[in-house]
Amino acid sequence: MKAAHVRTDHIRAYIVSRQQAKTRKLENGKTAEHPAANATVNRSLALLHRAYTIGKTSTPPKVTFIPVIPMLGENNTRKGFFEDDAFLAVRSALPEEIRPVITYAYYTDCRKGEILRLRWAQIDLDERVIRLEPGETKNDEGRTIFMAPELYEMMVMQKQIRDRYFPECPWVFSRAGRRILDFRKSWRSACKSAGLIRKAGEEDRAARLFHDLRRTGVRNLIRAGVPERVAMMVSGHKTRAVFDRYNIVSESDLKDVARRQGEYVARKRAGLGDRHTTGTQT
Repeated sequence: MKAAHVRTDHIRAYIVSRQQAKTRKLENGKTAEHPAANATVNRSLALLHRAYTIGKTSTPPKVTFIPVIPMLGENNTRKGFFEDDAFLAVRSALPEEIRPVITYAYYTDCRKGEILRLRWAQIDLDERVIRLEPGETKNDEGRTIFMAPELYEMMVMQKQIRDRYFPECPWVFSRAGRRILDFRKSWRSACKSAGLIRKAGEEDRAARLFHDLRRTGVRNLIRAGVPERVAMMVSGHKTRAVFDRYNIVSESDLKDVARRQGEYVARKRAGLGDRHTTGTQT
């Protein structure tokens, strides 16, 4: 259709067609019905809206109006994160060359691509600083990250291994001197060894994503008392809406709320009023 002829009714019809089940052939020769998820449809609708916006703001305009493009609700946002014991279990089950990768992810909140592209030229061990250059991050903005003690110790060890065995390797994380590109099989195997597997016959799929480490890192910053504005600078989130999706409340957080509520009621009934305690009483 010509862009000028598209109306909202046409877009709604397109949405329905994407939501309808389609036959998909599997690797084992069988077929499965696979309708497009709301998030998948929304990405296409966002692309369409962007195309109209560019067309209307061109000189001269390619279209005179932008049709109303309804978006679908998305309820499939991932909310996984790692408690410390689960992180340690997965890390110990991974191959030796992959363990530093997830240690780095756990402490820096960086995306997988940012981590695997990291070069030694970006590391200053004397100042304990990591510099992500503009244009090399998802939002194209540079970031400066200061190393936590465990992260610093790991980076020192990585540098020693690199200098001794692969002095020409520019990559911080490598496999025998070559840049690590993928480790999905190792990740699934480690999650299974750590007991982090899906239920109902889906044991071959890890119940944790590597990206869950980024969510965990954001949550750890908030738990540590880091102001949200500073945490957003560290993680590289530009919008509060997306950042809030990463600042996840866990079951242990909710249990802590119940504990504090119980302590408050007990103090009130004991005649202590609204005085706060810091964990010790006299």
